Amino acid sequence: MDKKTLIYIILLFVSFYFIQLFFAPSPPKIVKKPVLKIEKKEVKNEYFYVLENEYQQLVFSNIGASLVEINLPLKTSENKSIINPTEFDEKIIKDSYQNVFFPQNSYFKPGFIESKNSLGGYYPLLRRSIYDENKNLIHYLYPKYYCLNLLSNNSDIPNTKYKVTRFEKDLIEFESISSDIKIIKIFSFAKDIPYIFNLKIKISNNKSNLWLSSGIPEIEISSNRSMNILKYKNATDIIQNISLPKTDSKNSSHVDWISNSNGFFGIIIDPLSEIKSGYKTKLISGDKAPSRITLIDKKYDLYPPKKYPGYEVYLPLIKGEETFNFRIFAGPYQDHILTAIDDIYSDPFKGYNPNYIKVKKIKGWFSFASEPFSKFLLLIMRFFYSITHSWGLSIIFLTIVFRVMLFPLNSWSIKSTIRMQEISPLLKVIDAKYKKDPKKANIEKMKLFKEKGANPLSGCLPILIQLPFLFGMFNLLRTTFDLRGVGFIHGWINNLTSPDVIFGWSYPIFFIGTEFHLLPILLGIIMYIQSKMNMKLPEDKSKLTDQQKQQLIMSYAMPLLFTFLFYKAPSGLNIYFLFSMFLGILQQWFMSYRKKICKTGKNS
Repeated sequence: MDKKTLIYIILLFVSFYFIQLFFAPSPPKIVKKPVLKIEKKEVKNEYFYVLENEYQQLVFSNIGASLVEINLPLKTSENKSIINPTEFDEKIIKDSYQNVFFPQNSYFKPGFIESKNSLGGYYPLLRRSIYDENKNLIHYLYPKYYCLNLLSNNSDIPNTKYKVTRFEKDLIEFESISSDIKIIKIFSFAKDIPYIFNLKIKISNNKSNLWLSSGIPEIEISSNRSMNILKYKNATDIIQNISLPKTDSKNSSHVDWISNSNGFFGIIIDPLSEIKSGYKTKLISGDKAPSRITLIDKKYDLYPPKKYPGYEVYLPLIKGEETFNFRIFAGPYQDHILTAIDDIYSDPFKGYNPNYIKVKKIKGWFSFASEPFSKFLLLIMRFFYSITHSWGLSIIFLTIVFRVMLFPLNSWSIKSTIRMQEISPLLKVIDAKYKKDPKKANIEKMKLFKEKGANPLSGCLPILIQLPFLFGMFNLLRTTFDLRGVGFIHGWINNLTSPDVIFGWSYPIFFIGTEFHLLPILLGIIMYIQSKMNMKLPEDKSKLTDQQKQQLIMSYAMPLLFTFLFYKAPSGLNIYFLFSMFLGILQQWFMSYRKKICKTGKNS
């Protein structure tokens, strides 16, 4: 492997790292003041009402007749939920349990029964208000950021007060009190359909442009970065990515449905009635609508609010007296659930299919490679999961299948590498003989390579072949809900979509953070062992050829580089690459041993 090729490979991996991942948080500073600005301007006389089924806890406010919370039950032995708690749920309970009450405030059940909130048990899909350790409100989430609120140029519209006119087990109806415009909003659960509810809006005397808001999803952190993904389906059934806005942004495209998600969870607003074409997006500062993650280690400002902004999308309504119907999905973006919902609502006679499953379609710079390979890898993993019932073991078996598939290519590469080691002394002779004529030296080397059946690029090809699979596995771990919160080895690898954790500490260290991850260290060690097996160096280091010097440098540089690149990577990705390298070492050892036996047999 020549120097230029090595540089290209290193640059490729570094580019992959910087594109796919964000940097670790900046070196921490101890902040004396609270991380979040104190805002106690909550709306007076705000009341909360709850509709709940086995899939969702919907918390409504009488301000805007909108959703202030969408809470999804966490998986327990007593329910059918598929949402696993993660390390962030545990950290927030430890660091700020006052913010893990669901709902956040006292509320009314159907029949206007006043009830109190309870501790834990839910995943908050939307960002919420923030409380201090004494349960005093320190940051109020204003109604204009609530989900399914109506907004307009009139600043009073989102703060419109409503009265509840119907409140049943699966339905709640609000009617506006304002005399300027009459609005009725009816929310109802879809019967026996997971994570779906319906919204009907009746508007009279509307003289302004109204927009329906999506709310701000909570963030999910994977591989040291948060994911905010905005998408919509257009009139031709094609999914379009929406660029994350830096300010307010408008678009005139027709929208079949629109999605606002954090990668694993999201909200799909699907208009079933005619609305105006177009949509609007808006950046919401993390200071105005802080994420719950800012509560973790806030003494050191580990997750500063400004680093985690939110995004809202808005759909326009038609002026005048109109009735609008919407179907709302609010839950996990899990393949089987989305496909099942598509099947329920599809109408083959009308040629209609909501195609919510398309919200999972991968978009991005490497999507042309990562999407097909992600689907292929997930297909194999699901097969092994059906046998082992362990996603961790499925990744290991997937790695074995992959190595078997590439066995001939790797064998050729290893044989060529061994031949390169054997002709290394001859290469040194050529360098000495044609020291003053580099072109002639290169010609003689190429002749020698051809004669001995060696290829200096042979060591690069297996790595390049693995890149599409590596990209595919990375995106699979970032977008496959089935793997979120799923552990492999209890107490060590508790979440395949997050780094493994051996132990942690309170004060963050630059790049490393507050946790020690062992898998990337093991990966670096395995790479170092493999590189040493690939080298056959003389004891006298002064007799090293230029190529051998490059190999020696790379034997130290590459393990360190990969340890750095994969330190914040999901544990599932580290397991995949670690076992791939380990199986490569076994194959190399077996081939070297077999060759040694063959030579011994011939000599005897």
